[in-house]
Amino acid sequence: MAKHTTYDADSIAVLEGLEAVRKRPGMYIGSVGTKGLNHLVYEIVDNSVDEHLAGFCMNIEVTLEKDGSATVSDDGRGVPVGMHQKGVSAARIVYTTLHAGGKFDDSVYKTSGGLHGVGSSVVNALSEYMDVKISRDGAIHHDRYERGIPVVELENGLLPVIGKTKKTGTTINFLPDGEIFEKTRFREEEIKSRLHETAYLNPELTIHFTDKRKEPEEQITYHEPDGLIGFIKDLNSKSEPVHDPVYFKGEAEGIEVEAVFQYVNEFHENILGFCNNIYNAEGGTHLTGFKSTFTTVMNQYARELGILKDKDANFTGADIRNGMTAIVSVKHPDPRFEGQTKTKLDNQDAAKATSKVTNDEIVRYFDRNLDVLKKVLSCAEKAAKIRKTEEKAKTNLLTKQKYSFDSNGKLANCECRDPKKCEIFIVEGDSAGGSAKTARDRMYQAILPIRGKILNVEKASIDKVLANAEIKTMINAFGCGFSEGYGNDFDISKLRYDKIIIMADADVDGAHISTLLLTLFYRFMPELIFEGHVYIAMPPLYKAMPKSGKEEYLYDDRALEEYRKKHKGPFTLQRYKGLGEMDAQQLWETTLDPKTRILKQVEIEDARMASSVTEMLMGTEVPPRRTFIYENAREAELDI
Repeated sequence: MAKHTTYDADSIAVLEGLEAVRKRPGMYIGSVGTKGLNHLVYEIVDNSVDEHLAGFCMNIEVTLEKDGSATVSDDGRGVPVGMHQKGVSAARIVYTTLHAGGKFDDSVYKTSGGLHGVGSSVVNALSEYMDVKISRDGAIHHDRYERGIPVVELENGLLPVIGKTKKTGTTINFLPDGEIFEKTRFREEEIKSRLHETAYLNPELTIHFTDKRKEPEEQITYHEPDGLIGFIKDLNSKSEPVHDPVYFKGEAEGIEVEAVFQYVNEFHENILGFCNNIYNAEGGTHLTGFKSTFTTVMNQYARELGILKDKDANFTGADIRNGMTAIVSVKHPDPRFEGQTKTKLDNQDAAKATSKVTNDEIVRYFDRNLDVLKKVLSCAEKAAKIRKTEEKAKTNLLTKQKYSFDSNGKLANCECRDPKKCEIFIVEGDSAGGSAKTARDRMYQAILPIRGKILNVEKASIDKVLANAEIKTMINAFGCGFSEGYGNDFDISKLRYDKIIIMADADVDGAHISTLLLTLFYRFMPELIFEGHVYIAMPPLYKAMPKSGKEEYLYDDRALEEYRKKHKGPFTLQRYKGLGEMDAQQLWETTLDPKTRILKQVEIEDARMASSVTEMLMGTEVPPRRTFIYENAREAELDI
């Protein structure tokens, strides 16, 4: 790894103050739910990874402590502690000032994931306390903050020294602030997945994870010397590969491009994009460059080999990528993302660089590996045949059985026509549908009852999917069409409802229905999930009615246990077997009223999780699906 120039107090640039972070945390970390909470860990880890990319850090330790705090430690150079031009230690500037960091000076960090320099200061602002130990220049320097405010007195403007050391590095321990976050317990599965992903992207880095909250404590080491090749084998571990992974790397426009692809016997694509180690859930210009070039080159090969004749139309991008798993990782010196949470890359030069490297490298590979080329083109040929058959089925079904949006006999639409204010509840069963229609706010809430379990779309052909009355009703109601694959003929701007809320019973059957609906959305309307429009309602399991005092709805067994501990007097307990048992008033209070209801937003946080969730949602095994929905629904976040 190339080492860059000195990293000292003069490398720290300051742009503005910190005040806004506590007022609007969602702007900086995406949400104040579990996703935003875990994001605090990632922000600190990303700073350590940037030290690794600069050539100095080889080990990162992440510990979830018993007291609910998290500790991230690395063996990098240590944050600069010298005197900053503002008259205090540079480290104090880094942790208390938004947009302060070495990331603005590209001689210090050639590429960086934490590009905005907000990471450390945002974590500090949103933590009850943050304790910092910096090992540098033979000494251990100490600082501590409470809700972003320093509580350690500086000595002549510098941090106090609490010991001597020959090591270098930075250790940060922080406790998320319960005043900011809805829950303060880190979700270890997502954190482990993200750390594993980071190890794949940085084959020379070792990450040690410890969860001290468990008995016995859990310890895992992530070190993936095979890099992206190991990553793609992991993603495809439950699929049947068509060929060995194809890996390439190159540089263009000052941007380093690294990619790997492999085809499997599946009928969907899974293409993941990363920029400076950050997963871009919504893709961006680097994926556009990769996809368009791959499509062009493969069509040229198809004509050269006579698979496509003169009169034949080209294969579409979706044809060529059907069955493809790919990872495209770029290192960009000045990335621009849509939003601080970095879900979509926006640089046009990234498209050019990825396009050039992809073109050069896949032509070089396929010219020498005709057997693999023929296998890939065979996948495209098969996909094109299926697409043409399905297009005919789609056209026939949609033209013959088109019916109007409001008069399909099931949808009870709302009066408002402003999509931003409207929401639609998909309700299982006629009795619950009847109660919901009576209970709702007619101005903003639409109700769509469905009967029983819908078709499992993963294992069904397109004509069966479109012939299914329940599915067709939903497609018509949402108004934005559908597609196979991300964004093809799907137009999210036509979506008629800001929230699509799955309202099923709080039992295993209800969980299965929720899963089938999520599978439908994920396969045919994935943008609904990626753009945060899909929710799961959380109906209560119990109603506690004390002899004296206020009645309370309890949403799970944990809540019931807590109620029993707190409530001393006698009480009657009603258990709801289903939504149909509630009258309209109860349904409004518990599940429909935006002021009191609990909704779970469906979100998929990182690339490895997205891939395994897709596999589990779309696969043939029912028990893991039920467990996933059941467990994730319990992680509810209050929607007020």
